[in-house]
Amino acid sequence: MIGKTIFIAEVKTQSPFGYRAQKSWEELFDIANTHGDWLSIHTDPRWGGSFELLAKARKLTQKPILAKGIHATDDDVRRAALLGADFVLVVGRTPSIYSEKIIVEPLDRDALKKIPQEYRVLWNSRDLVTGELKKGSFADAKKLFNGWLVQASNIRGLTDIQKGADAVLVGTHLEEFIKSLK
Repeated sequence: MIGKTIFIAEVKTQSPFGYRAQKSWEELFDIANTHGDWLSIHTDPRWGGSFELLAKARKLTQKPILAKGIHATDDDVRRAALLGADFVLVVGRTPSIYSEKIIVEPLDRDALKKIPQEYRVLWNSRDLVTGELKKGSFADAKKLFNGWLVQASNIRGLTDIQKGADAVLVGTHLEEFIKSLK
């Protein structure tokens, strides 16, 4: 924990926006497992993930795991939960199953306003379509949503954590972020 903020360490080997990790999935997993309060494991191949890697991660740690992916169908959510995910990220929708396990990532501020307060929400500063910065900051999101809120993307150090973040998810800059904690 960073104060009262949960540190979700992401195991990400690539992104569709040009990022390629210098380390293997196993090396990144070890770093995330050593330093994170929770682990974020990608299930989407565009980010170097798979459901098989989720199952592998569950065997390697007792820490809470967030299955990170689009999870466009309830079957995807069900599969992630059955493979041991404690939480499942769902982009652009609020499924009717496993609401206690769901973290919703809205595509924009208008969508954020429509999410029921009982859901957990992740505000990604990156637009998942373009890879550019999304319109609306974490502070803007916090004004629109009073519930549990994760800050994600473009986090390099401790000073990037915004006031009111219940959790922070760090992937691309994981090692740099960890160094800032010392």
